[in-house]
Amino acid sequence: MRANQAKDVHDTQWDDLKVFLAIARAGSLVGAARAIGQTQPTMGRRLQALEQALGCKLLRRTAEGFVLTEEGSAVLAHAERMEEEALAFARRLAGRDSEVEGTLRVSSSEWFASHVLAPIFARLQLQHPKLQVELVTETRLLNLDRREADLVFRFRRFEEAHVVQKRLIHISYEAYASRDYLERRGRPDPSTGGAGHGLITMDSAFNHLADVGWLTGRLPEARITGRSNSRDVQARMCAAGGGLAVLPRQMGDALPGLERVNLGEPPPGRDIWVGYHRDFQRHPRLRAVLEATEAALASAPGAGPRGATSRRP
Repeated sequence: MRANQAKDVHDTQWDDLKVFLAIARAGSLVGAARAIGQTQPTMGRRLQALEQALGCKLLRRTAEGFVLTEEGSAVLAHAERMEEEALAFARRLAGRDSEVEGTLRVSSSEWFASHVLAPIFARLQLQHPKLQVELVTETRLLNLDRREADLVFRFRRFEEAHVVQKRLIHISYEAYASRDYLERRGRPDPSTGGAGHGLITMDSAFNHLADVGWLTGRLPEARITGRSNSRDVQARMCAAGGGLAVLPRQMGDALPGLERVNLGEPPPGRDIWVGYHRDFQRHPRLRAVLEATEAALASAPGAGPRGATSRRP
């Protein structure tokens, strides 16, 4: 290696390697730019500068997007180790904060964020004006190691050994229909299979959810009139008279015009799990948000008892 090239490698900035990591993971400049908040041209220039500094191509552009070269795979392994060390250092520093201030990134499903968490966080911010909660609604599972989120609420247990988790609450569901719908169609009778009725349910990608099978099983003669992967969309379709829907009680009981529909037995509920990286367990911001959420949910309708905290699933 030439002396000036060795100096370029030595002077390579961690920020440039973060750009490389983002492109390698996203497979495109657009996705990488969105992930780390930079423009697409800037991402392209910084990747080119990094490759020139290292004297080799790290990524090759294909019709499907960027793919790693052999040299890129080797650099990726080193960059990921550097990233883990940098993030671990940041988590340790964040955990030493003594005041409830700064930003906490929270991830949750859309309906739980909108109908449950948002009011809790708004009240908490009144108590701690320097606290900023960034509430992200994602269908994918965000990575706690990479600080894509600091606190995650979701409907399944965490598999990672470094995650402190607990069963937060049990969510109860009910079948609902609008008053207008029930006046027009009458109340469905499970003994006749619900013929003449319409059902609003999850889209086909979520057919595995227990409430989907429960609703179609209770009313097998009813036809599907609407599907959506959003509980909010289902609730709005239901409120507009489009058919019956199974909704969390926090949504269905609060939406004007909806009534519970007795189909002989209640729909299956689901557990909400909350998790965070073990390095954050004494984080003042995290503790404030988690404790406020637990206190608010303790007496919430449609929610069962909390579970114990554990580090392993």
